[in-house]
Amino acid sequence: MLKWTYIFILMTGVLSCGKEDNEKPLVFFETYYPLEFGTYIDYYVQEITHDDLSSIPHDTLHYYLRTLIEDTVIDNEGRLAYKYIRKTRIDTSDVWQISDVWTTLKDENKIELTEENRRKVKLVLPPNDFTMWDANIYNSLSAMNCFYEDIHQPFSINSLFFDSTIRVQQEDVLNLVAYKKKYEVYANHVGLVKKYYKDLVISNFDTLNITSGTELIYNCIDFGTE
Repeated sequence: MLKWTYIFILMTGVLSCGKEDNEKPLVFFETYYPLEFGTYIDYYVQEITHDDLSSIPHDTLHYYLRTLIEDTVIDNEGRLAYKYIRKTRIDTSDVWQISDVWTTLKDENKIELTEENRRKVKLVLPPNDFTMWDANIYNSLSAMNCFYEDIHQPFSINSLFFDSTIRVQQEDVLNLVAYKKKYEVYANHVGLVKKYYKDLVISNFDTLNITSGTELIYNCIDFGTE
C-alpha cells in the first residue's frame, strides 16, 4: 500500500511540474529597447553626403547625438507612444540642442519608431533565427526585409562592453551600380548602440567610386538616465 501511495505522490509531482513549466510566460526580451522615461543614449556620429554634381562632392559631418525617451503622447492611430527626443551638439562642451522630436512605442511584439513622419518597424520580438519582417511595411518606402544575426552575443564598441546584443541585418547589396549595407546593433537594457548605414550609387562594382548617396554611422559612447 505504501509503495502505491509513493508512486501516486511521485506522479502527481511530475505532472504538477510539467504544468508549471508549460505555463511559464514567453520572454520577449523587450529590454533590448528600453522605454523608461529619462533613459538616453549618446553617440558619436559620422555623416557623409555624396553628390558628384555638388560643390562639395563628399561632404562630411561629425557631431554628437543624444536620443532621449520623454513624455507619453497619443499617436495618430490612438496608441500610447513615447516622445523620442533627438539632441545634437558639435563639441562635448556645447549645450545639447533639440533637432527632432520623433515617437516610438511597443505594439504587441513590434517596436516601432516614427522618423520624419515615416513609421518603421525596428524590432520584432522575441529575437530568433527565424524572424523576418519588412521595416517599411507602414510607409511608402521600398520594402526592407530585416532579420537577426548574432543573437544574445557580446559586443564591444569604443571602451564599452555589452554582454548581450542582437544585430538587425537590414540590407546588404552590391551590384554594378549600387552598394547598400545597413545594420543596427541593440544591447540588452540599453537599446541601439551601433547604426551602420550606407546607401550609395557607385560605378562598376567599385564601392570607392561613389556618384551619390549617404553614409551614416552611429557609435555609442555613453548611456544612462537624465
